[in-house]
Amino acid sequence: MFARFIAAAVVVAGFSTAAVAGGKQDFTMVNKTGYAIEEVYVSPSAASDWQEDVLGQDVLENGKSVHIKFSRGTQACKWDVKVVYTDKETAEWEQFDLCTTSKITIHYDRASGETSAEYE
Repeated sequence: MFARFIAAAVVVAGFSTAAVAGGKQDFTMVNKTGYAIEEVYVSPSAASDWQEDVLGQDVLENGKSVHIKFSRGTQACKWDVKVVYTDKETAEWEQFDLCTTSKITIHYDRASGETSAEYE
């Protein structure tokens, strides 16, 4: 199953490494924006804050991917995702069902200025 979410934002994208080890919410993020992503946040949809940057000191370069891992004890399936580009512009998506999603690919359309995320 393939779906698409769009968030209006002027962006610069990239992406790199991840969190813990072996949960059903694990997924791969692919950067197809043409820009480097400096920060990635993945927080439960019910959370009131973004928690920690899962990339740490890494940067997700354009054309690269990162595998994001969760601990086996993680229960939540609905997660929000936020990316921060090297120019500090951001894009956010809500309610990804990471229990059924294995890959999120981020795109940027220069003509419209929109960032989109496809997931499967």
